[in-house]
Amino acid sequence: MPSKNASQFPGLETLFDQLADAVYLIDPVTSNIIWGNTQAWKSLGMTPNDILNHSVLSLQKDVHGAPQWKDIANEIFKTDCFRFLGRHQHRDGHEIEVEVNTTHFTWNDQRFFLSVARDITNRVLQEPSASEDNSSELFALNEASDGTWDWSIQTGEVTFSPQLKRLLGYGPDEMPGVLDTWKDNIHPEDAPLVLATIKEHLKGQRPRYEATYRLRNRNGHYLWVQDRGRICERDKNGSPTRAMGLVHNITDQKHVELNLQKLASYDLLTSLVNRREGMKQLVLQMNLARRLNTPLGIAYLDIDHFKRINDVFGHQQGDETLKKLAKVLRHVIRSSDTICRWGGEEFLLFANNTDLDDMVALGEKIRREVRAAFFDDRSPITISLGITTSNGEEEISETLARADTAMYRAKHNGRNRVEFTSPDIQPSQVDL
Repeated sequence: MPSKNASQFPGLETLFDQLADAVYLIDPVTSNIIWGNTQAWKSLGMTPNDILNHSVLSLQKDVHGAPQWKDIANEIFKTDCFRFLGRHQHRDGHEIEVEVNTTHFTWNDQRFFLSVARDITNRVLQEPSASEDNSSELFALNEASDGTWDWSIQTGEVTFSPQLKRLLGYGPDEMPGVLDTWKDNIHPEDAPLVLATIKEHLKGQRPRYEATYRLRNRNGHYLWVQDRGRICERDKNGSPTRAMGLVHNITDQKHVELNLQKLASYDLLTSLVNRREGMKQLVLQMNLARRLNTPLGIAYLDIDHFKRINDVFGHQQGDETLKKLAKVLRHVIRSSDTICRWGGEEFLLFANNTDLDDMVALGEKIRREVRAAFFDDRSPITISLGITTSNGEEEISETLARADTAMYRAKHNGRNRVEFTSPDIQPSQVDL
């Protein structure tokens, strides 16, 4: 039960703490973990603060984002007990194979999920591979895939199937059968993770190899592929000597997925991150600030007298103003900063590892650049900014409320100015 109400159920927490499995109480709407037994964080090498009030998605390697969580939540509500196999992320980076059973219930007119996660890593590792029994049977699915590979680990030789060569635009004898042929065609941004995943599988840290990445074809274009494989032979000492895998071309699917993600994550008018995606990224940055003990700078930006622009010049001019402002903001901020459209004429900026002084300096720079960019326009604008910082320990709502208060103080004190506050000092202002 939620910790603040656990006293109503004497001994219940003690009972759950006796279990060897991890138990989580989850809010179905937000996906946040409300309560967990001791094993819930110990099994992941974490502390209660790393788990409680954080999204269960931060633990999962197989659930990607709120849309997929919503689908899973709907499935859980349809059954008495929803079961799936997945992977949890340990604090040190390695993955834990888990069997998760989830049920739903209502308490005090509020709905909850109760999930029990069992570590099955050893069981998965000890399962005999189908390829070890009969590798030809495992890859009889060749026709159902877009190709296969057969890797002699000790010699480095790789046999690429004719289907795979055709997929990449090569003839039967045009693809050298060595591992470097494959490695050299992986997109540079994807290669480190792909190679690390293979290495982890060979070391026994993963029960199988699985990766999604971009692979260059003969014409220099990149295809999105899903690559899955497994060790199928070992020597007498248990060292892997052979691995086989299947490759699927998921380019069309990935492009649709990326386009949908963009539509769901970006504001169509300004091409900035929208509020929904901005909140997700802010949660991640707050968690990072807390774990690394570094400051996170946050600023609310609001266009001064924006309603007047719409009333005098029309909404089309208002839209053009928003688009131009977004362009100016992207130009001024650092690549590591995030700027999102938070409301109609309101924007939110957050910058990791940025203390109050640096954030105020950045805010001043933005204010000046915006004023200069619009100085000669038919509808010149200025902005008011409210700035604060957080170490990630407080609720996001508290941090945003401080920035919002500072921004409205800037409005009250004449607009076209920066105001700031922080948890550690009395509210103050910047003399302009």
